[in-house]
Amino acid sequence: MQSSGIKILDTEVLSANWYTLRKVTYSYFRKDGSQAIVSREAYDRGNGATILLYNTELRKVILTRQFRLPTFINGNETGMLIESCAGLLDDEHPEDCIRRETEEETGYKITAVKKIFEAYMSPGSVTEILHFFIAEYSKTMKVSDGGGLLHEEENIEVLEIAIDEAIEMIHTGEIRDAKTIMLLQYIQLQQIIH
Repeated sequence: MQSSGIKILDTEVLSANWYTLRKVTYSYFRKDGSQAIVSREAYDRGNGATILLYNTELRKVILTRQFRLPTFINGNETGMLIESCAGLLDDEHPEDCIRRETEEETGYKITAVKKIFEAYMSPGSVTEILHFFIAEYSKTMKVSDGGGLLHEEENIEVLEIAIDEAIEMIHTGEIRDAKTIMLLQYIQLQQIIH
């Protein structure tokens, strides 16, 4: 953890209710050589994985819609968000996690997934690295209705949307989830669906 002259001086757990919120005090050297001591909070919810299912023949993608409390608090009138399937890794390998999450949330049982990149999603306050995947789907892979797990309080609607419509939904503001926008733009830029 020590690099670039950064030294952790103190770590205090502020909350461990759902995930872990820590206050970290650290020192570093400024460009002029003077030392600064700073305190910041960092939220550790673990790392995650997300996937965009696509069908080249139908020119469609699978997305989900569900209630997201933070968006509701921040002005999203319904709190509903259209997004790509995603989940936390816990102790799983990212590929195993995303296969499981895909089946739970969308009802599609996929085997071949392609990792395209990973990214920090909110590095100013959240420790999470998100692993991004894509996979082709077909109707024959549908094994259930999906919708998530009741004991995890998931209430997920599965959406099958034409790729052109999904891209347009970014422009209209109907899709405002960063991971979903990144995946849709990747599919578009790589010309995966022609």
